[in-house]
Amino acid sequence: MDKTYDLAIIGGGVNGCGIARDAAGRGHSVFLCEMNDLASGTSSWSSKLIHGGLRYLEYYEFRLVREALIERELLWRIAPHIIHPQRFVLPHHEGLRPAWLLRLGLFLYDHLGGRHRLPPTRTLDLRSAEVGKPLKPGRFTRGFEYSDCVVDDARLVVLNARDAADRGADIRVRTRAMQASRHDGRWRVVLEDSVTGARSEIFARVLINAGGPWVESILTQQAGINAKARVRLVQGSHIVVPKLYAHDRAYTFQNADGRVVFVIPYQNDFTLIGTTDRDYHGDPAQVAPTQEEIDYLCASVGDYLAQPVSPRDVVWAYAGVRPLYDDGASEARAATRDYVFELDTPDGLPILSVFGGKITTYRRLAEHALQRLSPYLKDNAIGLHEGWTGAAPLPGGDLAVTGLAALAAQLRRDHPFLAPAHATRLAHAYGTRARGWLAGARSAADLGEDFGTTLTAREVDYLMAHEFARTAEDVVWRRSKLGLWLSAAQVARLGTWMAARV
Repeated sequence: MDKTYDLAIIGGGVNGCGIARDAAGRGHSVFLCEMNDLASGTSSWSSKLIHGGLRYLEYYEFRLVREALIERELLWRIAPHIIHPQRFVLPHHEGLRPAWLLRLGLFLYDHLGGRHRLPPTRTLDLRSAEVGKPLKPGRFTRGFEYSDCVVDDARLVVLNARDAADRGADIRVRTRAMQASRHDGRWRVVLEDSVTGARSEIFARVLINAGGPWVESILTQQAGINAKARVRLVQGSHIVVPKLYAHDRAYTFQNADGRVVFVIPYQNDFTLIGTTDRDYHGDPAQVAPTQEEIDYLCASVGDYLAQPVSPRDVVWAYAGVRPLYDDGASEARAATRDYVFELDTPDGLPILSVFGGKITTYRRLAEHALQRLSPYLKDNAIGLHEGWTGAAPLPGGDLAVTGLAALAAQLRRDHPFLAPAHATRLAHAYGTRARGWLAGARSAADLGEDFGTTLTAREVDYLMAHEFARTAEDVVWRRSKLGLWLSAAQVARLGTWMAARV
């Protein structure tokens, strides 16, 4: 009889990979397929934040905010190489939310989730504070500074997949689930290689539908089940411009339409601005920033900063589709960011579909998913129970939250040819696992071909062998953000080199 997995997961975003990691660590046999690259959908098009969601307090989503705030410091602890504290400045804008309401919201934000290591909110005099200098002179006199965290979102997904694989999970990228049917008391999933078109099949006792924007179509078309829940597709776009100011704080700007826009230092040389919220009705694979959204983001920032931002300044723009649970909210910005499960059991076979969710709460979502499925899963075999993912570091994260500078210094001592910026980039991307693939390198030549911006053949070999990368785009936009610096010719050369290695 063919091998039967305990769980088969469709979707290689943060939710699917988070569930795979948790389940594999409990001793379950796990299969995961992703039709494109890991994090190629919603999970890599976020605002790059691990946060409680300050604005969700206005919609009384206290449970969601509390859960997210608790997760914020926990995720920082298990992945200190890709998650970092970030201070945000919230200027008071006359005519919008009153100052007392902002301060009350920030008081709740400081205390609702049991903040321990992140510094608390403080009130600022923007007329004299350094963070007031980039703002329009005389217009903003009072503000508040509070804490959240920033994350390399795509690497968070990949590291969850890597850890799942290290614990026995079968992770297959560029593998599409074509059909899921009931067969001899098991789910039979027909797979297609997205590159070659070759077909195969696997069997599983439990099926998890973590298809993100495709969650509803997977349930109805591939599995033949009429979905009770509905997905609301909401487009969020971001722009990246050259660095707007010298200091290291981010901003939260309020808009007259009730939305907020984040302005965040990004990749040392740039500033990330976003996001928008608008309902989306097209093919999720074809989503792209509109000129209207780019203009909106530039205008929103221009209302606050002394230095105007023009669409001509944009060096990169991206858009993603958030697959929110459709709770009937009249506006996209008011739709819940909480997650909802739909559990169907045709012929007694469970299929759990995931609607909604935030990157910040992916780990708790995974725990809750396995709770819902516990009646259908065998006892775990290795003694890891619910909550283990909050204590075990993600790959490379086994260092103190303050240890990145020390790690970068150690990499330079062991490999003196590394420039400081190169060593720092590797420490932030790979954490302690950088030591492994750099081992034995005594000169830059030992790292092989240099594709530009410190990207070398040895690093790409590691990404292909251990982080599921298959194309140049996987490497320069998801395993890293080196595409911001590399030329088209350099990316093309990388693609040619990688194709020859497959």
